Amino acid sequence: MTLEIELKFIASPAAIAELPSLLASLTSVHSAPQKLTNIYYETANNTLRSMDMGLRIRGFDDQYEMTIKTAGTVVAGLHQRPEYNVALKKPELNLSLFPADIWPEGLDVNALQAELNPLFRTDFVREKWVVTHNKSEIEIGLDQGEVVAGELSESLAEIELEIKQGNTADLLELAAIIGKQGGLRLGGLSKAARGYHLAKGNPAREVQPFPIYSAAAKASVEQVLSGMMSFALAQWQSNEELWVRGDKTARLAVLQAVEAVRQTLVIFGGLIPRKASTELRAQLTELVGQLEQKGADAELLCYSVGYLQCKLVLTSWLANQAWKPFVDAKSQTKLDSSFKRFADIMLGRTAADLKEAFGSSLTEAGFSDQLARLKRQIIAFHLLAGAYPEHDVKPYINGWLELQQAIVQQQHAWEDSARQHAVMQDAFWLNGQPR
Repeated sequence: MTLEIELKFIASPAAIAELPSLLASLTSVHSAPQKLTNIYYETANNTLRSMDMGLRIRGFDDQYEMTIKTAGTVVAGLHQRPEYNVALKKPELNLSLFPADIWPEGLDVNALQAELNPLFRTDFVREKWVVTHNKSEIEIGLDQGEVVAGELSESLAEIELEIKQGNTADLLELAAIIGKQGGLRLGGLSKAARGYHLAKGNPAREVQPFPIYSAAAKASVEQVLSGMMSFALAQWQSNEELWVRGDKTARLAVLQAVEAVRQTLVIFGGLIPRKASTELRAQLTELVGQLEQKGADAELLCYSVGYLQCKLVLTSWLANQAWKPFVDAKSQTKLDSSFKRFADIMLGRTAADLKEAFGSSLTEAGFSDQLARLKRQIIAFHLLAGAYPEHDVKPYINGWLELQQAIVQQQHAWEDSARQHAVMQDAFWLNGQPR
């Protein structure tokens, strides 16, 4: 087994053209372009996908390799997935060559193999460089080609950075250097994810409402800090993909996700000093200003240098736990404590802040002045309320969302009644039972 740690960039033609000269200025070893074909397999009822596995056979220069990737994690485009590779003499599946312990207990591997069929394929030319950066060797692959599923296809133009030897900090630092050329954005969808979507008939992707974050049982405050950030980033990546693909409504969903990152910093602000995130907060603030512009162009913004650098700073902040040097012993003790109690305290503070803002009648201008505050705290409820049953949480949040809608749509006749209803709601974290 190897643990694959990599970053994936979607690249513009200009960025691809500039890559060789940029890498020539670094300590690197170049390999000639190589044509690769990957055939991905699945059963009719998506057995592998249900186990969060991906299976392929790769062909290159009359050589073949069978690979299975098992469940992993993704943080802002930083992919970490256990991977198993087996050399083959010919392109034929043989699942028995993989370690037996990668499969769920009781799974009949022979029966699974009998049900597998080719689902889609990726055909591309890969050009590689191995770059020595600080203490690490990092492989940079330039992939150009297409994903094909039946009669449907989608072009590929990707730059991947993968650690061959070294550490994540060097990977992210090198990514920042490459990103300064512009024309790159972190890829939220792998080649396989795009192939599976095409194999389903390429159904339209739709913007989804911002979900409620659910922390793991007995998670610590610090674990949820990372988890909450990763959750917000996943929403950011997902909606960015929709926006770049032409869904103009996704801009506001991207903005909401970026605001969720900022709100996470606010939620944990009593434990993490502001100086621990000075650069990150500055970049997020600048990006929010750009996203708030109704005429913002997805292609121009999402492939811009500043946009990418913001994401890389955030990814580095998370991956390297950059808050650690700024946390004293007292705060660390609180970070190690149960998130549930912390969440209840912060839910109470969030509700108190909104009651201060909307506890009495407001003018039309007064409602408008409090809209940004309302939006931020609704996001806070989504981030903090996951320990409670959805049927208790949703009506409470919806009460505040109805007030937000009345203000946004300037439904002045309904603003005050929506305000009164929202303020009078019972606190689910005091009266309800945890899930």
